[in-house]
Amino acid sequence: MRCRSCKAKVTLSLIDLGACPPSNAYVDPCRRTREVTYPLRILVCESCWLVQVAEVPKNSCLFPDDYAYFSSYSTSWLEHARRYVVGTIPKLKLTNSSLVAEIASNDGYLLQYFLERDIPCYGIEPTRSTRYAAQRKGIDTIPEFFDLELAKKLARSGRQADLVIANNVLAHVPDIDNFLRGVEILLKPDGVATIEFPQLLNLVQKNQFDTIYHEHYSYLSLIFLNEICQRLGLNIFNVEKLKTHGGSLRLYLQRASTGNILQSKSVERLLKQEEEAGMRTREFYSGMQDKAETVATALLDFLNCERDNGARIGGYGAAAKANTLLNFAGIKADLLPYIVDQNPAKQGLLMPGSHIPIVEEQYLREQEPNYVLLLPWNLRDEIMETLSYIRGWGGRFVIALPQLQIL
Repeated sequence: MRCRSCKAKVTLSLIDLGACPPSNAYVDPCRRTREVTYPLRILVCESCWLVQVAEVPKNSCLFPDDYAYFSSYSTSWLEHARRYVVGTIPKLKLTNSSLVAEIASNDGYLLQYFLERDIPCYGIEPTRSTRYAAQRKGIDTIPEFFDLELAKKLARSGRQADLVIANNVLAHVPDIDNFLRGVEILLKPDGVATIEFPQLLNLVQKNQFDTIYHEHYSYLSLIFLNEICQRLGLNIFNVEKLKTHGGSLRLYLQRASTGNILQSKSVERLLKQEEEAGMRTREFYSGMQDKAETVATALLDFLNCERDNGARIGGYGAAAKANTLLNFAGIKADLLPYIVDQNPAKQGLLMPGSHIPIVEEQYLREQEPNYVLLLPWNLRDEIMETLSYIRGWGGRFVIALPQLQIL
């Protein structure tokens, strides 16, 4: 295949997770149709070092109108968004004459905090389910996928922004060049964009293979983004390391031609960290397949053993990463009978591929399982606090990645 960014020929494999349905394609048990699966194979471009999915389904297959991921069902993510808003308003000197735009604004989880502080804002969100939730909060939301053409249309209509936000969306974009060109157009001449994404360095070094799924077209490094931004007229002037999603980066960008903020030493420091880790070498990307298979085998052995011993086992968190892990390991309802999730949009449905039922939390209390498998490991502390009551009947928590742990 050809690299989606630089068009060079790509042959280096990072990992092959087999064929599976899109990770957010939850199954309605009352309207079962044949599931469509796609190969989930990740390749590395040795020219620009973009890590990318080999086969790309259409956006409409991955982000349907009834998209079931709602950001507001995580209290820690809401707090992350609130802190960002509280810190960014004084940092960028935003006022009620400023304008904020968020790309992939989901259910208004973040923009609601700008509204509370009387900062004008609008969202861009193509999925109907989450967009309606945002609109019910009073957030003006444009019902489209963001791209260069939409950015030009918004600029012509006077909607260029002082702050453009793109949290955990860049990996979901099939054409990164087009997206970033659009960001440059959407910014006012002295505007700032912030982009958050899970850092590829952590994915590889910490064996976070379950964060790989079809919706993530790309897996991003600062090395790759710094070079592509320079080529497209954007300047990264600051980088912050975040704990979210197993370790993320937040980039601050401005127009290279009109921005006047001096570059922080953080950019050079983090670029050096990635260089020293070997992220421009084939060796850095080797060995992930074996590590993933070791995790899958350990989890399968544990579930089989405990089932044979009569233990009651449940899961928690019907997240996209859960579907990657379960489908790669071949785990179905005979080993994991149910998964609890707080999101009503997922309750009553089946996990894609594995067809494990998704239930509300009350079911967990009724079943009193011996073990609860925590699937969104990045929210471990939040979930363990929420479910601390399982200790009352002797229940224990289990985490599969980066290695099997019984807590």
